[in-house]
Amino acid sequence: MARRYGGNPAAVIILVAADIAALILLLWILFFVFDANRANDLVNWVHHSADWLAGWSRDLFTPSNAKWRTVLNYGLPAVVYLVVAHAVAGRVNRA
Repeated sequence: MARRYGGNPAAVIILVAADIAALILLLWILFFVFDANRANDLVNWVHHSADWLAGWSRDLFTPSNAKWRTVLNYGLPAVVYLVVAHAVAGRVNRA
């Protein structure tokens, strides 16, 4: 873990924040695909958090299959957050 998050403390904060955001989005994808109980408080919190994080990409893709729609519309922001965070953290580490 030290190797992955080593370097400038600002870069570490950026990477950890992106990892947490991607984890929340991935959890919602898994909860949706495996039909988790939406009345559960944890599932409900993850759903609302993922909706907020993926607000800009919801309904970007509209396949007829709901599970594929969720994977695409919530998976894209997870990938974007990770790619952008690594690019920004790399720049911060070089500064």
